[in-house]
Amino acid sequence: MPTEFKPAFTLQGLAPSQRPQERLEKFGATALSDTELLALLLRSGSPEMDVLALSAKIIREAGSMAGLLKWKRDDFSRQPGIGRVKALQFITVIEIARRILRAESGDAPLLDDAEKVRQLLHPIAAGLEVEKFWVICLNRKNRLMKLEAVTKGTATSSLVHPRETFRPAIANGASAIIVAHNHPSGDPSPSSADLTVTRRLRDSGEVLGIELLDHVIIGSPANDPNGLGYYSFNEAGAL
Repeated sequence: MPTEFKPAFTLQGLAPSQRPQERLEKFGATALSDTELLALLLRSGSPEMDVLALSAKIIREAGSMAGLLKWKRDDFSRQPGIGRVKALQFITVIEIARRILRAESGDAPLLDDAEKVRQLLHPIAAGLEVEKFWVICLNRKNRLMKLEAVTKGTATSSLVHPRETFRPAIANGASAIIVAHNHPSGDPSPSSADLTVTRRLRDSGEVLGIELLDHVIIGSPANDPNGLGYYSFNEAGAL
């Protein structure tokens, strides 16, 4: 028979001043134990187990707080007092933690040339019958922070405004951006409108202090006169 899990302490047994929320307000998050931090996310336990006991049980089963990064929705759902909504909330928090760790460890894609931009966007742009315009937000090391589609146009044009272009960069604290759009024809050769938009965005970025590193047009190698499948304003010296 498995040994019954008995928590070292329960919420009911603590003085009000020693409860996690009060300790958080008084001392800050760094003063709290893993069990207390998890209890604040859980907010409540179950009729059989209060929130601190449930937190301790979850960490024990995961092996550590870091072990929760491997947990799936079903791992949370089988815990007492955790329903569908709360399990989804935990999966969301874990995904946020994973993305922060990837960015901090340098695992986010490095986008320091147009070919890497093409590789990033080709799976998204392939087969699109209308033009779509993307903003790629970068940190100071040119690693991807956020990829966001900001406009979707007709089969021949896509209207782009600096306001929509730089909004995700400002929201994400980006140091620089690369913009990109696709040509449904497969020929990435720039139009005069593409050149005008690029210069307008470049000038706007200078005012905002967010550098426009490149504008990449995504096409296909078969329809590209240069056989590359993309056109880079930076590489062409047109930026």
